[in-house]
Amino acid sequence: MFKSISKILITGFITLLPVVLTIYLIYWLAITSEQVMGNALRFALPEASYFPGLGMIAGLVVVFIVGLLMNAYMVRQLFALGEQVLYRLPLIKTVYRAFRDFFDFFSPKKEQFGQVVAVTFNGMELVGFVTQENPQRLPESFRDRDSVLVYLPMSYMVGGYTVLVQRSELRTLKMSMEEAMRFVLTAGITGKDLS
Repeated sequence: MFKSISKILITGFITLLPVVLTIYLIYWLAITSEQVMGNALRFALPEASYFPGLGMIAGLVVVFIVGLLMNAYMVRQLFALGEQVLYRLPLIKTVYRAFRDFFDFFSPKKEQFGQVVAVTFNGMELVGFVTQENPQRLPESFRDRDSVLVYLPMSYMVGGYTVLVQRSELRTLKMSMEEAMRFVLTAGITGKDLS
């Protein structure tokens, strides 16, 4: 009886946790933007013209405008100069570069990244993502090989391995990056065909 109850509880927990975490993340982003932008708007606008939710709307507008501005060449150059300053500051350069690389990983403008491949290893095939194909961007001692850098994520956790693999040991898979990431992170339990 207790085994059946615990199984039902675990099933409920597994069902609700992704929903609750997603809602909480959206709630946290909304509340944070409302607090930050709301305080700025209350300072700039008359009290009568402010209403709850205006800070969140203003936050979305700011994010949209920044996205638009990043399409302009001059803005991208100015942003790159600002990044160069951050890359020279101790401690900040390490943290900022790690965050920048992580978000670049999922950038929609990233054309070559995200190719889903199977890496052959001791007769097994591991699902991975090509992160670097350009030999000039690899460490100097790896440039003479016909190799690419591949990220192999681990199931059920944030982490994985970055390995240098010869092209002959790769096989391209017909999966989008999102499908492959879901497939790997859930250890294949969810299957490929999710929408």
